[in-house]
Amino acid sequence: MVIRKYGERPGWSRILKRRYTFVEINSEQFTGGASLLHLVETAKPLWVSYDAKKICIVDHGYMWLQHFPTAENYTVTTMFDQNGKVVQWYIDICHKHGIDDQGPWWDDLFLDIIVLPSGDYFLVDEEELEEALHSGRINQEKYELAKHVAHKIMDELKGNNMNLLGLSVHHKNELTALLK
Repeated sequence: MVIRKYGERPGWSRILKRRYTFVEINSEQFTGGASLLHLVETAKPLWVSYDAKKICIVDHGYMWLQHFPTAENYTVTTMFDQNGKVVQWYIDICHKHGIDDQGPWWDDLFLDIIVLPSGDYFLVDEEELEEALHSGRINQEKYELAKHVAHKIMDELKGNNMNLLGLSVHHKNELTALLK
């Protein structure tokens, strides 16, 4: 069974005060949904480490822009610091995504790709995907979908063809004016 997650991150106690918006975008560059979560006040910062690089991804004033591209099996969350600088892109591989009365959601397939502004990228949570298959939480078809989508995205990253990453700052600026 896949885990359904929501763009507004309801129930995340680390976020003490938030502002949030969601829009549908239909342009030549991108078709799909985009949400912006402004972490106005947080309980404490969240730091992550990749290959000896320590990066803060949650703190007061940070913003998370999440793209939900139409007809794709992934979402892309761009994490901005309080100065508007991209700290990382987090690509969630998913079975599907959509919108319901709680807002945009994705059915997570455990496998993720992290992209740093330096261009370095990392495939993560492979062990979670393997465990989900072996425990019966996902079937072979969803397992293979996750692997296929991840490798397709990594090929795009390797060829510098993941154009959605380049739209992040522009879309964040557009959505900031719509925050509630």
